[in-house]
Amino acid sequence: QVQLVESGGGSVQAGGSLRLSCAASGYTYRSYCMGWFRQAPGKEREGVAQIDSDGITTYADSVKGRFTISKDNVKNTLYLQMNSLKPEDTAMYYCAADPAHRLSLGYPNWDYWGQGTQVTVSS
Repeated sequence: QVQLVESGGGSVQAGGSLRLSCAASGYTYRSYCMGWFRQAPGKEREGVAQIDSDGITTYADSVKGRFTISKDNVKNTLYLQMNSLKPEDTAMYYCAADPAHRLSLGYPNWDYWGQGTQVTVSS
């Protein structure tokens, strides 16, 4: 059974940094596409970043240059380093995985999702 467990969320002031982690288990981690999504209250869920099975990354325009997605294939863990955080980054952040090689950030139906971790950025 595939399990994704996020951690690392919290409250930070604007300009600060956080690193999110997503511990994965129950599948062949290296062959899956993985991504980070977020959903703010009253808004639709949006894709933030994804990393395909070759390690190629894609970012939403709103986070380019500030966020970095990476994965550790030994620890089976996905990361999202978030720098220069803004109040508009406040949201619940979700980790997702799919057996596809690569998926668009706009594709909503990834196969597996974590429970989420809250990020709050104050001005």
